Amino acid sequence: QVQLVESGGGLVQAGGSLRLSCAASGRSFGSYAMGWFRQAPGKEREFVAAISWSGRNTYYADSVKGRFTISRDNAKNTVYLQMNSLKPEDTAVYYCAAEIDYGLGSQYVHEYDYWGQGTQVTVSS
Repeated sequence: QVQLVESGGGLVQAGGSLRLSCAASGRSFGSYAMGWFRQAPGKEREFVAAISWSGRNTYYADSVKGRFTISRDNAKNTVYLQMNSLKPEDTAVYYCAAEIDYGLGSQYVHEYDYWGQGTQVTVSS
């Protein structure tokens, strides 16, 4: 069983920045692809960014490309999402997810095996 715990959410003004962290339990973090998703009220969960198990491959939704950066530190069992130039439409609960067995990362919810509980990000205009 893998446990994922997100942190770093909060309230920020438009144009500001936040860095989300997701800490994973277990000794196999280096073999997991990791993803970030978000869900706004009344909307479906949507893909934000993903990183392969090696860290060599990263993927982004068009809506965040150039503003958000996903990275990982396997020594700390942690994946990060640096969010810059935040917009009110980025307001959502942000979730991290793990795809086990040396995944390459995916934009699809069903590809992930474990999920965190989410952290709220609110961007005021």
